[in-house]
Amino acid sequence: MTPGGGSGPMKDCEYSQISTHSSSSPMESPHKKKKSAPKRKWEVFPGRNKFFCNGRIMMARQTGVFYLTLVLILVTSGLFFAFDCPYLSEKITPAIPAIGGILFFFVMGTLLRTSFSDPGVLPRATPDEAADLERQIGNTEDIANGSSSGGYRPPPRTKEVIINGQTVKLKYCFTCKIFRPPRASHCSLCDNCVERFDHHCPWVGNCVGKRNYRFFYMFILSLSFLTVFIFAFVITHVILRSQQTGFLNALKDSPASVLEAVVCFFSVWSIVGLSGFHTYLISSNQTTNEDIKGSWSNKRGKENYNPYSYGNIFTNCCAALCGPLSPSLIDRRGFIQPDTPQLAGPSNGITMYGATQSQSNMAAATPLLQSEPSINSEELPLPGKTTISGPCASLTLGQPTPPSSMPNLTSDSGLTDMIPLKEEHEGHQFLTPEEAPSPPGMLSSGSPITHSHTMHVLSLASQDSLHEDSVRGLVKLSSV
Repeated sequence: MTPGGGSGPMKDCEYSQISTHSSSSPMESPHKKKKSAPKRKWEVFPGRNKFFCNGRIMMARQTGVFYLTLVLILVTSGLFFAFDCPYLSEKITPAIPAIGGILFFFVMGTLLRTSFSDPGVLPRATPDEAADLERQIGNTEDIANGSSSGGYRPPPRTKEVIINGQTVKLKYCFTCKIFRPPRASHCSLCDNCVERFDHHCPWVGNCVGKRNYRFFYMFILSLSFLTVFIFAFVITHVILRSQQTGFLNALKDSPASVLEAVVCFFSVWSIVGLSGFHTYLISSNQTTNEDIKGSWSNKRGKENYNPYSYGNIFTNCCAALCGPLSPSLIDRRGFIQPDTPQLAGPSNGITMYGATQSQSNMAAATPLLQSEPSINSEELPLPGKTTISGPCASLTLGQPTPPSSMPNLTSDSGLTDMIPLKEEHEGHQFLTPEEAPSPPGMLSSGSPITHSHTMHVLSLASQDSLHEDSVRGLVKLSSV
């Protein structure tokens, strides 16, 4: 071979190795770039909601009326601070714009807190939970079907619980696949089950439930004070100007006050009335949904008394407004965890506890753990002796634990230590008492035994039911 011919294949070989290694890395890098970032739960939320700021803000899908609420509050308050407060602070007191500013910021804070928060949405059942619940309901319906005599009608999917001595029904939600807890209801606009559901308010663009009811109540209460405050001082402003220049001139000098007065006049009645209604609900510890349906009575002695009322107005108000705020149950900013792969069971229906793959492969290759015996009556017929295939046939394939009388064969190294090969010990070709559990008289001297026959002898000698005579006959036949 010429030096040039020898260096050419070497260069090709080296080039192929380098190219193979270098070509694999560019293929892996695009694959890594294509791996998408894990999604958050709000991105696949099943309800009809809108999320902003990476899931921190949660609102209903219909938010048009909410923006109208914002415009009315901002425009009315802005006109008041721009055209009325300078004159009132000069003529009366500078405290008027300060008090108005405090009310305005409190109203906006409670409005945004009500609109942007989770009202208490209950998470929907997972497919496994829904299937298990459907199976339980199916068993109940089957029992009812077997006991009914006439035409079968599925029972209503409800459960009953006792709360303060009052029976409360828990209804099954076919959308969320859960039994709703007490006082919960499914909102048809947001398509969610809401805990302690009060109502869906389009003015705030969200449902009103357990987690934002206190902020909703503080919003409408503070808005009532702000509306009355602006309306009262707008009238005061017009009256003071009319005393100086006349009523018509006062309206011409401050046209914004007219617009403010009109907006406040038509809105103050509904806002104040709504605040009074919810004050009554809080004092009796009811929800709008329960009051409209007439679920409970305020009188304790009646059968349908309210089981959620503490019997004291002050205690009910403290429970609704000052109680601990429950955490959100939907974890909308959490990451979606990938499905954990489930391990498939053995195909032969046998559960193997603690048996690894190497142990199961060894069991298949070891004659002691096979379903077929290594030596049966057809290969070595022993006249006048009992058959020896019965005990070995009782061991099934893949069984992890051999009988207690059998030596523990856990690896190939242990097997070679217990049974020395012929090549390793040429001068000593028979099993000694230390190497085999059988007595030394079982093996006849001068009979050469191969490695495979030694394994058969060990497998037969380990069985308690074999006789000493049958083993001697087997050794004699193997030596022939």
